[in-house]
Amino acid sequence: MTSIPAGISARDLRKTYPAGRGAPRLVALDGLGFEVEAGTIFGLLGPNGAGKSTTVKILATLSQADAGTAEVAGIDVARHPDRVRRAIGFVAQKPVADPMDTGRENLELAGRLQGMRRADARARAGELLDRFSLTAAADRLVKTYSGGMARKLDVAIGLMHRPQVLFLDEPTTGLDPEARAEMWAELEAMARHERMTVLLTTHYLEEADRLAARLAIVDHGRVVAAGTPEELKNDLHGDAIVVELAPQLDQDGIADAVRIVSHVPGLDRVLAEGRTLRSRAASGAAALPQVLAALDEARLAVASATVARPSLDDVYLRHTGRSLATATSTEGVRA
Repeated sequence: MTSIPAGISARDLRKTYPAGRGAPRLVALDGLGFEVEAGTIFGLLGPNGAGKSTTVKILATLSQADAGTAEVAGIDVARHPDRVRRAIGFVAQKPVADPMDTGRENLELAGRLQGMRRADARARAGELLDRFSLTAAADRLVKTYSGGMARKLDVAIGLMHRPQVLFLDEPTTGLDPEARAEMWAELEAMARHERMTVLLTTHYLEEADRLAARLAIVDHGRVVAAGTPEELKNDLHGDAIVVELAPQLDQDGIADAVRIVSHVPGLDRVLAEGRTLRSRAASGAAALPQVLAALDEARLAVASATVARPSLDDVYLRHTGRSLATATSTEGVRA
């Protein structure tokens, strides 16, 4: 029986960049690898600078790996880049539409550049304008579009030639919550209609949880965990406990709080991020009162405390030692 090739396969990808005269090279990818089943949405989840965009650029033939191998739609990226380009659509972080053309003109031009006949490009443009709820604005200049409308148009441009594989690099960055939710709904509908392989990079936990059938968590150029969102969360037994300490506590007070909470029976290691303490317990409902009682006895004030089932942020915390939000705000840009 002939096996079906993976939609995307990356093995031991390595990539470095110059960091300035006399400085060691900056490591963007450090042995990164994963496989994406054909016809599914796969998420690369990680903070800015984790190596997600570098990975996409290599897979889309916009950059070359220093080492490792990759295939897209069964095609070796390094050996046959032209064939890969014909098989993929690519939606970059930055806008690609010409603001001085209409939405329809942008789509038809993209189709023509991909070798489509004029009539076919016109028909496909109309189909995508309807799918992304842009028909009413089709003949307006793109410069008049809202951020959410312009981003939908970017995705539609990437779909014009019906690619086998679509790369979406941070597709909702910069959108407000309402526009982001609308885009998620459009992407879900797109996946159902187009039945293509989609690689989505994101640093939004909810986005990865909602859209990706499987995902890989990337940190410092490596995959540190992979699986379905539910598999990754279910690997964390018990509950997450989060305690926000009062603003008046100084660093010594925070250090005292960590020490005290660490001695509460049944807790995993306690991590502090600013004034936020995070830990895990088999039963959060039983452990949290003990945590609060210990802090109260030490006269260390608490602003809030919560118990929750495992989230993808807890998964990220487990594998990297910090939350995704903290990593995103503190990491340098690495692409």
